Amino acid sequence: MKHLLTIIALALIGLNAHAGLNKWVDAEGKVHYSDTPPPEVKTESVRNISGKGQVEAPASYSPKSIAEREADLRKSKLEKEESAQKKSLQDAEMGTKKRNCENARHNERAIEEGSRISTYDEKGERTYLDDDARAQRLEEARKAIAANCN
Repeated sequence: MKHLLTIIALALIGLNAHAGLNKWVDAEGKVHYSDTPPPEVKTESVRNISGKGQVEAPASYSPKSIAEREADLRKSKLEKEESAQKKSLQDAEMGTKKRNCENARHNERAIEEGSRISTYDEKGERTYLDDDARAQRLEEARKAIAANCN
């Protein structure tokens, strides 16, 4: 018996959900929507309230053929491969610039610290840089920093 009463109660609750929707205006001029308007008020029945449904396809639309879809797929795959290749080249270039920047900063620091810098000539003998050569190397290091460091 309890189950029967529960089923009947649930069925009656569902009836209210299907009740009509009424539009009415109160004494202050405000518009209200409800399923039960107050007595002695002029109401307008609003039956079909529907939001925007699914937009219909235009009449000129026709589905793409399998060949067209395959061509689009190949084109998008090719574009992805090209962008991946371009990105890997950019990453490699950035890595090279970063290493060049670090080397240029190291060279600048070594020259500015004032230690004697030596090089080897064609005969394999050690020679030390004079002040002019040192200033030139410092200028080259600063140009390399400007070119490779952001």
